[in-house]
Amino acid sequence: MSVSAANDKSVEPLPRIAIADALRNDWFEIWYQPKVDLKRKCLAGAESLARIRHPQLGVLQPGSFVPEADSQCIAALAEYALVAALYDWRMFDEAGFNLQLAVNLPLSALVKVPIAQLVSEYMPKCIRWPGLILEVSGAEMVRHIDRVGQIVSRVQVSDIKIAMDDFGADCSSFSSLSDVPMAEVKIAGHFVKGCATDAANAATCRNAIDLAHRAGSAVVADGVESALDMQAVMAMGCDAAQGPLIAPFLPKQDLLNLLRKRNAPRPSRPRDMVKTPVQSISVA
Repeated sequence: MSVSAANDKSVEPLPRIAIADALRNDWFEIWYQPKVDLKRKCLAGAESLARIRHPQLGVLQPGSFVPEADSQCIAALAEYALVAALYDWRMFDEAGFNLQLAVNLPLSALVKVPIAQLVSEYMPKCIRWPGLILEVSGAEMVRHIDRVGQIVSRVQVSDIKIAMDDFGADCSSFSSLSDVPMAEVKIAGHFVKGCATDAANAATCRNAIDLAHRAGSAVVADGVESALDMQAVMAMGCDAAQGPLIAPFLPKQDLLNLLRKRNAPRPSRPRDMVKTPVQSISVA
């Protein structure tokens, strides 16, 4: 009988860093994971996620700084991430990659952060800018439907769109938000994983895609790890995907280097070495 890591006293606890300390010392970095358009088989955008690069502890994930943070600190981090994404778009665009960036933020922070004001002040003054996507968890949306409506009305004039993150088996949660215009619905990775062979996960993904499409929202398969699962969600009509199969979350410069490398001209190959449709999806 195995003992889970959660109950294993030999597992060291995560280091804890205060968000205020990280912001004050400029330890935060915004990393990005590319998202691909499954129909056009090309780069569609990228999702941002905060990391701390600590001088002694190295790179730390959100588990080291989010769980114990108060709402004021979360709002400060949300504002930092939002402004960073607006600035980072310029870097990608100057390199020839017009990405629609997505920022994953808690609903509590969106209520406090002056989103429209920040976007008006820091948004790129460029006709190519595709706007920004704010991802909010489906569970939070359902608990605070009135707040979601307020946020949408505040940001829709600023080229900001709202997306539902971590959508899954609870279809009623989506139905209760039918009046809220959402650019995207992102299927939670634990439902995408194995959807090529797991009947329950396949049904969840298929239902999510059908519901979202009927509401006029695009659908993103999150956490795609295998080519089989990628093929499965493509066959279901999913619009986009992201996950380790495509690329992990990367520092912005590393992602830019990856995009440049994959966009470089490739030598011609014999016909029998041409990649399969799933493998040929490029992030450039």
